[in-house]
Amino acid sequence: MRDRLVLVINGGSSSIKLALRKQGSSEPVFEAQAERLNTPQASYTYAGGPSISLPDADTKAALKVLLPLVEQHSNGPISVVGHRVVHGGEQFTEARLIDDEVLAGIEANAPLAPLHNPANLSGIRAAMALLPDLPQVAVFDTAFHQSMPPHAFRYALPDELYAVHGVRRYGFHGTSHQYVAHQASLMTGKKNGKGAWLSAHLGNGCSSCAIFDGKSMDTSMGLTPLEGLVMGTRSGDVDPNLHAHLARTLGWDLPRIEQLLNRESGLLGLSGLSNDMRELEQARADGHGGAQLAIEVFCYRLARSLAGLAIALPHIDGLIFTGGIGENSALTRALTLSHLGVMGLHVDPDRNSTLARREAGHIEAAGSPAILVIPTDEERQIAEESLALLDRAYTGTESPA
Repeated sequence: MRDRLVLVINGGSSSIKLALRKQGSSEPVFEAQAERLNTPQASYTYAGGPSISLPDADTKAALKVLLPLVEQHSNGPISVVGHRVVHGGEQFTEARLIDDEVLAGIEANAPLAPLHNPANLSGIRAAMALLPDLPQVAVFDTAFHQSMPPHAFRYALPDELYAVHGVRRYGFHGTSHQYVAHQASLMTGKKNGKGAWLSAHLGNGCSSCAIFDGKSMDTSMGLTPLEGLVMGTRSGDVDPNLHAHLARTLGWDLPRIEQLLNRESGLLGLSGLSNDMRELEQARADGHGGAQLAIEVFCYRLARSLAGLAIALPHIDGLIFTGGIGENSALTRALTLSHLGVMGLHVDPDRNSTLARREAGHIEAAGSPAILVIPTDEERQIAEESLALLDRAYTGTESPA
């Protein structure tokens, strides 16, 4: 049973991504995605091929086209479908087999992730209609962080807002943080996922996390994915009274302010140029002041977050960089670590600069706690969690990782 196949589906607001994964394998069997759904420009791609037009397709129409491609590239039956779901609230602390109760719970949590949960639901419902005989599993980004203690997840707000309305810190990127922490334990010879890790997931969305023996102790994102680090287009932390200030001084309404903080800020807002770290590094090398500032703010705020999260751990076994920026930007890693010497973290410049793209490795200097670059694999984590849940549900056993 080691070669079972899992179809992993990630449904977005205007896209859907599919990955066919074999149990225990580090590489996908097949990948495909559809983009710009519900527009005349909708299209799909697969296996690294060209974009193929699919005008006005919705999620279900896209899946009708993509699923036969998955079947053509599989070498056996699919055992389970695993779905990424962004927000599980407090209701979902682990992966769940999808039934009416789970569907209702995902929908009930939609106000906490209005851009994500409805899109995730759309993908789930389409897959259930097209693959009615397969078990379907929801794996929640927030579930990993449900181990945070109240002193880490509560805001200093009246209790009613938490008790009645669920206003608290939930955290995101949990699937990624969980995966890389487990890999870090393997890379450093620790058993059973043990270790005290600081993890930095850096992409267009960014978050940091403190992980002890496989459990999230604290994280930078909060009620929504806007809290915390500087991101591609998101501001991260700002003065909580900024909304009122902009409303009073500029007459902006709430949708305009939300647009500013989520779509026009972060690296894009600081640089005035781009939200893509690769473009900003090139512009920095060419003397662009805005790009220089954006990168410096990004790295300083990341270092400050990591230093703050360290208090959630009894000690520090190491720091993990992951995500598109964390895995591929030696400059970001070096600048961030330049602020963390107070914690005894020191980078080896040669190791850092020569580590190949998408390669896992150590980049710490002699005498430093481990500093690891680990490519994340959320689809693999979703696949393994889905199989493990399937085994528990139907056989009472646990799937090997």
